[in-house]
Amino acid sequence: MRILVTGGAGFIGSHLSERLLREGHEIAVLDDLNDFYSPALKRRNLDAVMSAGPCRFVHGDICDPSLVDSIFSGFRPAAVVHIAARAGVRPSLEQPLLYERVNVGGTAVLLDAARRAGCSRFVLASSSSVYGVANRVPFSEDDTSNLPISPYAATKLAAEKFCYTYSHLYGIKTVCLRFFTVYGPRQRPDLAIRKFMERIEAGQPIPLFGDGTMGRDYTFIDDIVEGVTASLSLDTAYDIINLGNSSPVGLLDMVRTIESVLGRRAVIDWKPDQPGDVPITFADTSKARRLLGYAPSTSFAAGVEKQAVWMRSL
Repeated sequence: MRILVTGGAGFIGSHLSERLLREGHEIAVLDDLNDFYSPALKRRNLDAVMSAGPCRFVHGDICDPSLVDSIFSGFRPAAVVHIAARAGVRPSLEQPLLYERVNVGGTAVLLDAARRAGCSRFVLASSSSVYGVANRVPFSEDDTSNLPISPYAATKLAAEKFCYTYSHLYGIKTVCLRFFTVYGPRQRPDLAIRKFMERIEAGQPIPLFGDGTMGRDYTFIDDIVEGVTASLSLDTAYDIINLGNSSPVGLLDMVRTIESVLGRRAVIDWKPDQPGDVPITFADTSKARRLLGYAPSTSFAAGVEKQAVWMRSL
């Protein structure tokens, strides 16, 4: 299959692109290599992608309609996996208009280009953040009372709605995948597990927000990639599917696991709760199991060990 991967130089996108190339797909990567974190790290990710097979790379912005149209007309993808986005809850509080422009406007640009080019399959990387302070756990796709509590979460929910509209109007088969706290090798440097590993290794304090009871459904990158690749062959007009691990880990338990893997003690700098943070994420993955054969196989401790091996190899 010929597939356009947006954000393919990032953490999740580069792993997915490698997997698709190794499976024999023809891919193009669109990424603006922005400075949200070091572009040099993204270029290193791209090197890993290119080592997996021939890949067309386009350095550009998903919000540029002319550029996006030229990719669709030249490459003619049969499917789009749209991962590119401005990421992170806390940065979105500082730049909500940027998040709206990229995450909502950029998605609309891609969908409209897909419509004009006759591209009939679209996979959106959404987020567990859309559930907000959910009134029941585990989080189920059937719960429609989503009340996002950050601009980032609101933009992801809006992107899902755009996808539904284009599926309904133009028959683009669309799957919105709600990722739950992805970690593993190449994780972004601003995310907790990588940041904590690097600080603990260097003997620096780590910031912990709240009282340590906050829980996250950490999901290893290989399991996420399995779910994304399976979604490319799902025969559905439109669907929303959770990709998580269904095993929330408390903040302090996460730190203790990292300490055990690294063989070092953490110096903790306690901070107050942060606006926009939800107290827990917890995926109901029964729908993913039923529709995608999704069965995450990496325990949290095993995943942290793999990430630590990668980090120490840099």
